[in-house]
Amino acid sequence: FAEKGDRDKPISFTSDDGEVNYEKRSGVLKGNVVITQGTLTIKANRIDFRQNADNSLSATVVGTPLAFRQKRDDAEGYYEGWAQRAEYDGHKEQLELFDNAILKRGADEIRSNYISYNAATELFKAEGRPSTTPAVTGEAGRSDRVRGTFQPKSDASPGKSAPGAGTQGKSAPLLLKQSGE
Repeated sequence: FAEKGDRDKPISFTSDDGEVNYEKRSGVLKGNVVITQGTLTIKANRIDFRQNADNSLSATVVGTPLAFRQKRDDAEGYYEGWAQRAEYDGHKEQLELFDNAILKRGADEIRSNYISYNAATELFKAEGRPSTTPAVTGEAGRSDRVRGTFQPKSDASPGKSAPGAGTQGKSAPLLLKQSGE
C-alpha cells in the first residue's frame, strides 16, 4: 500500500484456523488473523490472500472491524485504516475499504462507507453510500456521508499556503461524491 520495499519481505501469518496452498501461494485464514509483509500489518476475522507474481500481497479482508497499518513510502508516519471489509491489490497498489471505513494518514483522516486509495497515484476517493452492515446499537456517528479532517501543513502560516502547495506539491487529490451521482 505504501512502502515499496515491503514486496521484498516475506508474508507471515497467524490465525485460529486456516487452509494454505504453498504451491499457489494463497490461503484462507479465519479467527484472530494477523498477516504481515514488511511494514504492512492486517488484523481481521478472516483473510483470503494470495502472493502476486511481483511478490506483493493481495487480499479480501473481513473484520468487526478489520485494521491495517503500513509505513508511508518516502515519508514519515503511517497509513492506518479500519472497516468491516477491505479489498487490497498489492500489484495495483489499490486499497478499497467498505462500511464504517476510516483511513488515516498521520493526523489527517477521512470517514465514509466507501474509501479507495491508490498509492501509485496518491488519489483518495470517498463516496457517500448506505452501509451494507446492520447498525450496532448505541453506535454514534453512522451515516452515508463523507467526513474528513485535514490538518494544516506544519510549515504554513495561518492564512497562507505552504510552499509547494497546490499542483506542484505532493498533497494527495481527494474526490468526494454522494451516491447516485
